[in-house]
Amino acid sequence: MPDWSAGAVEAGGKRLEYRCWGALPRDGRTIVLLHEGLGCVALWKGFPEALHRATGLPVMAYSRAGYGFSDPDDLPRPLDWMTQEAGVLAEVVAAFGLTHPVLVGHSDGATIAAIAAGTLLREDVFGAVLIAPHFFTEEMGLTEIARANAGFDASGLAQRMGKYHRDPVATFRGWADAWLSPDFKDWNVEAALDGITAPTLVIQGRDDQYGTLAQVEAAQKRAGAEALILEGCRHVPHLEQPGAVLGRVVEFVHNIA
Repeated sequence: MPDWSAGAVEAGGKRLEYRCWGALPRDGRTIVLLHEGLGCVALWKGFPEALHRATGLPVMAYSRAGYGFSDPDDLPRPLDWMTQEAGVLAEVVAAFGLTHPVLVGHSDGATIAAIAAGTLLREDVFGAVLIAPHFFTEEMGLTEIARANAGFDASGLAQRMGKYHRDPVATFRGWADAWLSPDFKDWNVEAALDGITAPTLVIQGRDDQYGTLAQVEAAQKRAGAEALILEGCRHVPHLEQPGAVLGRVVEFVHNIA
């Protein structure tokens, strides 16, 4: 087993950076964080520590290949890359012996968490918190990604991302190119929601620029998810309204404990 506190874990044929908060769980219960499309371990900011202190559960986060200081990813990504990442998640969980994970994902990470909870980890997942998830493409979200892609070179974003990612240009292009692939317009993983049996909470900002409340409604209908809709909030609820998000996640975790 890898050292619990921090380091790199082998999964999906790559070395992935990770960090943990709290002691190694004796009962396998741990909150596992899955970051967004341009995220990494460090970009969770203070959320993991706050989550650990408020729930009393250990928390671990890792950066997917191509993010943070994990190994580079193989680009371009295939259309089913988020489904493949659910398999990588299962390897990470197994590497640490986390037999009852609570998956907390944001954006693309929430999608990966949902796929895993409904398929590979269905019998193991103790609960799932899906923050601003995507289960199918929406034109408004693709338009926003295209806008970011068109302005990337002149935006200074690569320089800002350089603090958190080994190769910020590759990180951005890997994300944008996957979502903007013409074939990706028909991408849909709603069927994975049908397999989720663990308690599930969906959190979304009403003003999310990447997805509408149709994403939340899909999780409610197909996975029986609870929902928290935050007014005056966009795509990053846990950083935009940390108190509201932390309070609701803690309540959810305590109710399923």
